[in-house]
Amino acid sequence: MKKIVLIAASLFMIVGCGKKDEMKLQEIITQTENAVKPLNKEAALAYWNGTITGDPAEFQKYSDANIKITKIYSNAETFAKLKEIKENGSVKDPVLKRELTVLYNSFLANQVDTALLNDIIMRSSALEQKYAEYRAKFRGKEISDNDVEKILQTSTDNKELEEVWIAHKEIGPFVATDVIELIKQRNKVAASLGYDNYHTMSLELSGQNPEEISALFDELDSLTKGEFARLKNQMDSAFSVRYKIPKENLMPWHFQGRYFQESPQLYPVDLDKYYTGKNLEQLTTDFYKGIGLDVSKMMANSDLYEKQKKNQHAYCTDIDSEGDVRVLCNIKDNEQWMGTMLHEFGHAVYSQGHDIPENPYFLRNSAHTFTTEAVAMIFGRLSRNPEWMMKNLGITEEEKNLISDDCFKSQKLQQLVFSRWVQVVYRFEKSMYANPDQDLNKLWWDLAEQYQMLKRPEGRNSPDWATKIHIALYPCYYHNYQLGELLASQMHYYIVDKITKSGDYKNESYAGNKEVGTWMSKNVFNVGMKYEWNEMIEKATGEKLTAKYFAKQFVD
Repeated sequence: MKKIVLIAASLFMIVGCGKKDEMKLQEIITQTENAVKPLNKEAALAYWNGTITGDPAEFQKYSDANIKITKIYSNAETFAKLKEIKENGSVKDPVLKRELTVLYNSFLANQVDTALLNDIIMRSSALEQKYAEYRAKFRGKEISDNDVEKILQTSTDNKELEEVWIAHKEIGPFVATDVIELIKQRNKVAASLGYDNYHTMSLELSGQNPEEISALFDELDSLTKGEFARLKNQMDSAFSVRYKIPKENLMPWHFQGRYFQESPQLYPVDLDKYYTGKNLEQLTTDFYKGIGLDVSKMMANSDLYEKQKKNQHAYCTDIDSEGDVRVLCNIKDNEQWMGTMLHEFGHAVYSQGHDIPENPYFLRNSAHTFTTEAVAMIFGRLSRNPEWMMKNLGITEEEKNLISDDCFKSQKLQQLVFSRWVQVVYRFEKSMYANPDQDLNKLWWDLAEQYQMLKRPEGRNSPDWATKIHIALYPCYYHNYQLGELLASQMHYYIVDKITKSGDYKNESYAGNKEVGTWMSKNVFNVGMKYEWNEMIEKATGEKLTAKYFAKQFVD
């Protein structure tokens, strides 16, 4: 009897401690939300305004707001309370437990010298402005990235191609020193928290095991290198004829892009002609409406066309975690920008879906950064899908059948080209953060030669790696694009098998099927960050993340 009483008393103490910790945690959550929420909105608006105007004052506001946010998350007293609650292990409510994990990691990442964090923010903001304002100088005039891409894609003048490619790369020396200094500052943050370097820290704090990610990329290398080599040989043969030079003389500027991250026009089908004169805004709105997802409000709030000093890239931003979601693009009426619109509004519908009152503020986000990429990618792929083009552009069934084979080959080529490009970026970042003092210029081209099979320009010793904005400003993120592609293929197979039941893995476009939007909303969007990413994937598709569907779709 005495033993039973003691057990009951112990249980009462554990339950009591748990309730006390849950109340304490809820108090911390409320206080932090009240402090952070208005600043997050202020920062998001400033970044938005800065990137659409190039106004230095807006970038300064963005920097100032982030410094204030950092101060909140660097509070040692609050972190100590969170750490104690976490180590007690007494929080049982699953939603509160998840909020604890998210908040703990946010505070942990900021338990370093505030002056160091503020320095990183200011350096990043200054670099944002440099990248936003830079224009390549080509033959006496400034040209945009879109102009560079157009010349690389359409010109057959070898001298012109080389000159415009080199002109674009001149941003590298303009920013490289700043980028390296920023990398070293990030590494100082990681070291102060007990991590080997910033790359390791970033992956672990986002819930990824660095060794598992590297093993996955090794597996992808093994799965893709043989087929990529075969396709690269086809490209070399085609471009040897196009540019009237021997295969061995082909250089990076001959592959129709600044980085060889997009597939060149290897097959006869000219996808751009189907989009010439089309209203990409309307096409995007109509498609998403057809699958039960309304993007009209977000479309109206977006900024979609080129203008002076505007950021030349594309992104989606959630301004307030309450439904104010916007997209920045620089639309041209071509296939690439159609894919980009579908991609960015994929991010947008995800954000709109998790910005619901049922989700606590700190869980109004994607399960992981790569899960929102997956949603963006599964839709971004459709711009090359002939079934989608028939249903949305109005091409005839005869035309659809005529281009179907080349469209699939083009899609396959895009996936494999991109996969090899991501290998370069992932492995470069991993090595760069491990040793930022090494010869980064050489490392970049060693990797490009190994994974992309590109020939290094003779005698070139320039920081071409610094021309890629992600390496400077969105660190240790790029590998998530490839994880997103894996999940996109996994979701695609689930949709074909369980929702549309068409059995057409090659051409299924989801167009007009509202069940697709319903399934995504319920199982992917609305749950936000309530589940760890692999748990969410397993609940939604029946399996944890796997590479097998990507291989089935694009390699087998």
